[in-house]
Amino acid sequence: MLELKNIHKVFNPGTINEKRAIQNLSFTLNDGDFVTVIGGNGAGKSTMLNLIAGVYTADAGSIVLDGADITKLPEYKRAKLLGRVFQDPMMGTAGNMGIEENLAMAYRRGRTRTLRWGISNEEREFYKEKLQMLDLGLEGRLTSKVRLLSGGQRQALTLLMATLQNPRLLLLDEHTAALDPKTAHKVLTLTEKIISENRLSTLMVTHNMKDAIRYGNRLVMMHEGNIIYDVSGEEKANLQVSDLLAKFEAVSNGEFANDRMLLA
Repeated sequence: MLELKNIHKVFNPGTINEKRAIQNLSFTLNDGDFVTVIGGNGAGKSTMLNLIAGVYTADAGSIVLDGADITKLPEYKRAKLLGRVFQDPMMGTAGNMGIEENLAMAYRRGRTRTLRWGISNEEREFYKEKLQMLDLGLEGRLTSKVRLLSGGQRQALTLLMATLQNPRLLLLDEHTAALDPKTAHKVLTLTEKIISENRLSTLMVTHNMKDAIRYGNRLVMMHEGNIIYDVSGEEKANLQVSDLLAKFEAVSNGEFANDRMLLA
């Protein structure tokens, strides 16, 4: 479904600020996989997602999605294939536009535009039905400006927008990190429900190891721009946080203490 082959990415090459973010990374995501991605600061987690999304271009290697090489495909062309939710609830939506207008933009992404104006009643009912699933009362606030929503409401809306057209691949970049624990749990529950119901292939970056173990059918750990641990099935189900901490400490040469708060 998705295959990364020998990917390399270096920032500021040849300078004092050179950073080898991704080094000879190879990874295969199977159709329907829900993979959680963990690792310390600078491990390359978000860089990997940005390379897949086309924000960055790989220096070497290839990215293949559904058999098509998208390595050089511009970000805007990949957008119709991918759904993405960022850490910041302010990203992914237009704050000065209404809820239904934001949903309409997401619904029309990648489609041929026509001269027809506005949102039809049938389309509006479709949005209400989708918003009702969130159980946040947003179905009765279609014309409310998105900037007036709470962080949790906005992130749930962004998640809905990212999955409205059943993307071939969903990228979640620490999408609950900026939320309080109660709200984060609600958004994660919605995430799991949407992914399960639509059988979406998903990569979810998280710093929370409990969430990484609890959600998804597969877990990978990154360190220094590569994947150093890949576990699935019963082995993943039996994982404990202490197992992941031991694994991380073993490969990080004592950097564990610096990442304890972020990885716990």
